[in-house]
This record gives sequence, structure tokens and C-alpha cells, in this order.
Amino acid sequence: MEATYKRKARCNRDKETIKLIRKSYNLNQRNFAKMVNCSFSLIALVEVGKRRITEDLENKVKEAFGLNEEKIKELTSSF
Repeated sequence: MEATYKRKARCNRDKETIKLIRKSYNLNQRNFAKMVNCSFSLIALVEVGKRRITEDLENKVKEAFGLNEEKIKELTSSF
């Protein structure tokens, strides 16, 4: 039961983080996906909580926007 709760908590954090990063750059899901070099459907699924962020996707987002953990915390704390 606790493992399920932890997965849901991570999924909620993932979807909010992706959405905040995307919105902070004023991008729609399609343009964000193009910049990150992934499918639009993956971004949509992450944002509704049906897919988790993989390590690969996390790295692509960080690389595409020049982000590190500190910058991500700054972005998410400002919203």
C-alpha cells in the first residue's frame, strides 16, 4: 500500500514539474515535445499522470532547457 502511495506521489510531482517547466517557457505540449525530442503523446500522458518521467526523458528536458536540479527547484517554487 505504501509503495502505491509513493508511486502516485512521484507521478503527481512529475506531472506538475513537467507542466511548470513547459509553461514557464510559454510552450504548448507539441512544441515542448519537439524541443525535448519526444512524442507529444508522451508529454500529454505525463501531464495527466498516466506515465512517469523516465531517466531518459528527465535528461532530455534538462539538456533542452539547460536545467539542473537547482534550477528546477527554483522554477517549481516560483509557481
